[in-house]
Amino acid sequence: MSSFTGFHGEKFLASGTATEVALAAKALLSDYPGADVLIFNDATGRQTDFNLTGSEAEVLERLAPKPQEAAPEKRAPGRPRLGVVAREITLLPRQWEWLSEQPGGASATLRKLVDAARTADMPREQIRRAKTAADRFMMAMLGDKPGYEEAARALYAGDAKTFKSRISGWPKDLRTHLERLAAPAFDTN
Repeated sequence: MSSFTGFHGEKFLASGTATEVALAAKALLSDYPGADVLIFNDATGRQTDFNLTGSEAEVLERLAPKPQEAAPEKRAPGRPRLGVVAREITLLPRQWEWLSEQPGGASATLRKLVDAARTADMPREQIRRAKTAADRFMMAMLGDKPGYEEAARALYAGDAKTFKSRISGWPKDLRTHLERLAAPAFDTN
């Protein structure tokens, strides 16, 4: 489940599910029409717009997951119940030869190789995603603050000490959220 964080100007508004943050934003806008409210997807750092018009029930209805329509079942080769998708791949003859010698066949071996590569790259991918999300949020909310460029360079260099020193004078709520987004980028474990 995705999490979101909303801000009223430079002040923290709410964090949580889409419905929690949308309802908090709607309540603020009911009290202060035209207030400056921005909502961000925590996983990506991208700004997200929710349609907050109408009643709370209408907002909740728009945010509720839509049921998937059942597609007519057609019989496909392979194991569709497992989510297996058939696609064409191109390999050299020596690669096909090696795959044919593996226990379980070519498809099973390729699935194992892909899963092993994904697992091996997981920490690097999490760091990359954290840097990207933090940078997007930082650009949108803090791009005009002093030290922004130096903070961005420190973020991508993995220099936590310089990053924290460059953002230390920024508004507290924005800085706290940015530090939370960036934390995995500096995790050395």
